[in-house]
Amino acid sequence: MGNPSAYAILFLLELFLLCFAISSGQETLKKSLDPSPIPTNFLFGTASSSYQYEGAYLSDGKSLSNWDLFAHTPGRVSDGSNGDVAVDEYHRYLEDINLMDSLGVNSYRFSISWARILPSISYYNRLIDALLLKGIQPFVTLTHFDLPQELEERYGSWLSPESQEDFAHYVDICFKHFGDRVKYWVTFNEPNVQVIYGYRIGGRFPPGRCSSRFGNCSHGDSEKEPFIAAHNMIMSHAIAVDIYRTNYQGGVMWQNVYPEGFEKIVTHIKERYNNIPMIITENGYGQVEKTGIPIAESLNDVKRVNFMSSYWESLLTAIR
Repeated sequence: MGNPSAYAILFLLELFLLCFAISSGQETLKKSLDPSPIPTNFLFGTASSSYQYEGAYLSDGKSLSNWDLFAHTPGRVSDGSNGDVAVDEYHRYLEDINLMDSLGVNSYRFSISWARILPSISYYNRLIDALLLKGIQPFVTLTHFDLPQELEERYGSWLSPESQEDFAHYVDICFKHFGDRVKYWVTFNEPNVQVIYGYRIGGRFPPGRCSSRFGNCSHGDSEKEPFIAAHNMIMSHAIAVDIYRTNYQGGVMWQNVYPEGFEKIVTHIKERYNNIPMIITENGYGQVEKTGIPIAESLNDVKRVNFMSSYWESLLTAIR
């Protein structure tokens, strides 16, 4: 996960850098990214995750999440950073939404903190209402790696089938309180990453479990536990979908640098499945973490600009 604060502002930085690159004389790119041929129902947005973005880690009754404890454990995060404050969306969400509005985006993917939801339903209601007021469609991720630490301590979180029942209770609360305004839901963000880094390799994600030969972990079984956790996540996903379809409304269901592939896969799905609606929930530029980089060097991020612009150009080609 690296530096949560840095990753949290990544979506804004990417867009600002792209706009800067375009305005700096890339006329060809500007022409290719002209939004005029894009269908009116095309959603173009930004994204964040609760732990990396919200901050306010114990505000208004929020309990500890697994990432709160993990990031506060010495040696777990390379530079010792954590998400206690992050970019403070919890207190500054209106400013963030105004920034989104100024960028012209019409959708925003964010995740709900399971550890925050019960005492802070009002916060997510305010966030969703403020987004809709600006014409920004909310995309809600129910679990973006974080979950209440209490579940880890009580029964081992995803290693226990009890997690399925608790997840069902959690998602039902979300659907009940937000389903009248949220059309798009994602149950898990990259569950494969959660399973591999949390239960198999090196203890890089909470709960930090693995066999001794796979990393510096005090507990775990890299041969068995990833499959147990994956099973419970898959079952939880199925339960969530069933709850939504049965009790609420019908929903819409889910990286190598190769921009051309973007056009090919979108075109293939469009042609193979009669142009069904497609939602790309995540697109970003990951790189090896480097600390202590001067701000000027960070802002002159040519590789990231080229990455984002080439992928967007490829997507536009597919749309046209």
